[in-house]
Amino acid sequence: MRFEKLGIAVLTDDTAASSRFYTEHFGFTQVADLGWYVSLHHPEHPAYVLDFVQRGHESMPQGFRTQDTAGLCLAFLVADAAAEEATLRKRGVPITDPLRDEPWGQRRFNVRSPEGILIEVLQLIEPDPAWLAENGG
Repeated sequence: MRFEKLGIAVLTDDTAASSRFYTEHFGFTQVADLGWYVSLHHPEHPAYVLDFVQRGHESMPQGFRTQDTAGLCLAFLVADAAAEEATLRKRGVPITDPLRDEPWGQRRFNVRSPEGILIEVLQLIEPDPAWLAENGG
């Protein structure tokens, strides 16, 4: 399959709060707002679309409409995870898991969005050679 864009639609109880969170803290731009539906694009990544749909709205299939948003993690790869964590802390965004270096080669931290998505902000770093040797790397 060849596709031109990758989009994700997330159920939320507050489309405005979800839109604000991603536009203020992650640089997305709101391109549509119907109240029950908000679409965000990122100016640096036009092929990625992040949509929010009011939980319970009829546009979603009947069996899906009222489900909780769960089990979803969005990962944003950045050049400097420490700087991004500091910026989000200054803005009052709760950091759910603080900055840490992982032996497999990631520096990362997590925040949770208004609709409950886990957001991992990560930077690639050199992996620990001993860890790689022990884990088949």
